[in-house]
Amino acid sequence: MVGPSRFMTLLSVFELGIVDLLRRTPGLTAAQLGKAVGAKPDAVEQLLLLLVKEGFLAHDESTGAYTLDALADVPETDLRRARAYMNLIKVTALRQLFYLTESVRTGTTVGLRELYGAEGTLYDAVADHGDLRDAWSKLMDTVTAHIDPWFFGNIDIPSGAQVLDLAGNTGLGAIHTYRHKASPGLKVTTFDLPEKENEALENFRAHGMSEHLSFIGGNVFDEIPQGFDVVLIKHFLDMFDKDDVLTILRGVNKALKAGGQVNILVPVYPENIKDTDNYNVDFFPAFFIGATMGQGGPQKLSTYRSWLEDSGFEVTKAITKDSAEIPPDVIPVQAILSATKAA
Repeated sequence: MVGPSRFMTLLSVFELGIVDLLRRTPGLTAAQLGKAVGAKPDAVEQLLLLLVKEGFLAHDESTGAYTLDALADVPETDLRRARAYMNLIKVTALRQLFYLTESVRTGTTVGLRELYGAEGTLYDAVADHGDLRDAWSKLMDTVTAHIDPWFFGNIDIPSGAQVLDLAGNTGLGAIHTYRHKASPGLKVTTFDLPEKENEALENFRAHGMSEHLSFIGGNVFDEIPQGFDVVLIKHFLDMFDKDDVLTILRGVNKALKAGGQVNILVPVYPENIKDTDNYNVDFFPAFFIGATMGQGGPQKLSTYRSWLEDSGFEVTKAITKDSAEIPPDVIPVQAILSATKAA
């Protein structure tokens, strides 16, 4: 019951700049902090009670001075990453999930419609609303940069292969593919909605990779380009329910040459849903149904394996990222599934 209030109390202390102030000048009182951030000392004292209770800050009762406690030991890079997640939750989820029940009933993102007048999904709305775009895209770029080395370190792309990055947005995935798996003759094609082409091509030029990378516009539910050796699917399948996932996988099967391979990166639920060290179940069902797509959500690794087999693939690898390698502030637990087009 107190989750939203705890979340916003902590985030507000960051947004007010109190943590940064105490990092620069330890020992400030509520009156000094209030003056610096433009708030009443009484309100500052109220907010900081929770942070003292949880050990984030320390408070000297005799002097009234506040200092960083546990937060003093957190590297700035980790705080920035955690803040990015918190901002994503605030901007794209907290208000929208007020309408979760209606979203479940209608299969649409009712919160986006009520708050922004936006029809469709979060990924449609980010094109027109800067606050949504900033909260979403900055974190997604960070997530991609963090997980891609692990992904590419665990998949094989043959030398000189023709690679399709399915739903590759504006080309960052194609750029990372060529950087990690460069070989003579390797070509990587981004496939996504036509309106993303200009930005993708500009990204390719900016990275000096135009001769190796290309873009094809289209919709995965209409037709996927064919004749590829490898198809990559990253941060995409979990956006859809079973029927749509199967449609995508069967389209990918047609897109591959004989013996071609698909490599999938996707967040997964633990096989034992009661695993308390995995927070995907706590976050993703509400996030996808109420704030992002009106449908979808991750599945267990065994479920994705079954769906690949049902779509004409032979699974050759299915691994989950070691939880010890995942920063404690990062929610998604990612998995890789590699599969070969069956004869």
